[in-house]
Amino acid sequence: MKTAAHGRAHALLRAHLDMRGLRMTRPRVSILEHLLANRGHQSLDDVHRALRGQGIGRATVFRTLRMLEECRLLVRMSGAGKASRFEMGLGREHHDHLICLDCGKILEVHWPGLERLQKTTCRRLGFEADWHRHEVFGRCARCRKKGPL
Repeated sequence: MKTAAHGRAHALLRAHLDMRGLRMTRPRVSILEHLLANRGHQSLDDVHRALRGQGIGRATVFRTLRMLEECRLLVRMSGAGKASRFEMGLGREHHDHLICLDCGKILEVHWPGLERLQKTTCRRLGFEADWHRHEVFGRCARCRKKGPL
């Protein structure tokens, strides 16, 4: 289902590409559409595996993910010693992540109290934040039950 966020995402990417004198190619559109349709936490390899049947190479996926991150459509998170993961940021409420170091599971969390503390601290120090992310690394409940490796 196409949403207003889809239209905004296409417009933001097109503007970003126009500023750099680049074209909105079929592979770039396919990568953006894939990410909009699959809102999970995906690695470069996940995206490439899903689209290589369309003739989209790994280098194209890499460059497009970087472009989507530059124009703030895509958010990168650490991959717990593995490859970075990405998720679409447009049209989503801000959240942070708990990342399991054993299995790589990523849990999304909302911390309103922490958000208020950040804003208060920035205001008090005269700091204007553009963006932030919090990633907490540890072991998920399932991996903790397995015991030490």
